[in-house]
Amino acid sequence: MIGEWRWEYDPDDEHVTAGVPDEIVGEVERLTRQLTELAATGVDITSLGNGPRPGGLRRMDAAGGWFYFLVAPRDQLIIVVRVIPPFENL
Repeated sequence: MIGEWRWEYDPDDEHVTAGVPDEIVGEVERLTRQLTELAATGVDITSLGNGPRPGGLRRMDAAGGWFYFLVAPRDQLIIVVRVIPPFENL
């Protein structure tokens, strides 16, 4: 499905990125924008990253840490639910 994909934090950016350095958040947002661009071209992004099965919670590496996201194809939405910084930033 080709259309206008978007992404957002759930429940909000303050909750998901609190205490995470700006450069890590910037990298997560850059990767998430790239995911929306791929999805907008028709690429099935439900199996990108790591996870037990396509369509479920996905994990993707970012700047030495990682983030968790869900893909909601019907809503054309990527939902970032958790950002984990590298160990030295915890």
